[in-house]
Amino acid sequence: QVRLADSGGGAVQTGGSLRLSCKASGITYSTYCMAYFRQTPGKEREGVASILSDGTTTYEESVQGRFTISRDNAKNTLYLQMNSLKPEDTAVYYCAADPSPNGDFCYPPDDRYWGQGTQVTVSS
Repeated sequence: QVRLADSGGGAVQTGGSLRLSCKASGITYSTYCMAYFRQTPGKEREGVASILSDGTTTYEESVQGRFTISRDNAKNTLYLQMNSLKPEDTAVYYCAADPSPNGDFCYPPDDRYWGQGTQVTVSS
């Protein structure tokens, strides 16, 4: 059974930092592409950052240089270090897994491959 457990969200002020974590189970983690998405009310979920099994990373333009995605295959855990946070980063952040990425960004094949989400709130 696939399980992706999101954690690490919270409330910070503009310019602050947070580190999100995603603990994976039920998958061969080291072979999967992993990613973070985010969603705000009334908008579609958007990709934020992605990391392939070989460590190649891709970032959405607005977070480039501020966010860092990384993975620890020994711990089956994905991380998103978020620095210099802005109010527009406020969203629910979701971990995602993709066994067969087509390109450099992951898109989960079905609902099983999403975490439950964690809220990030950045105040001005």
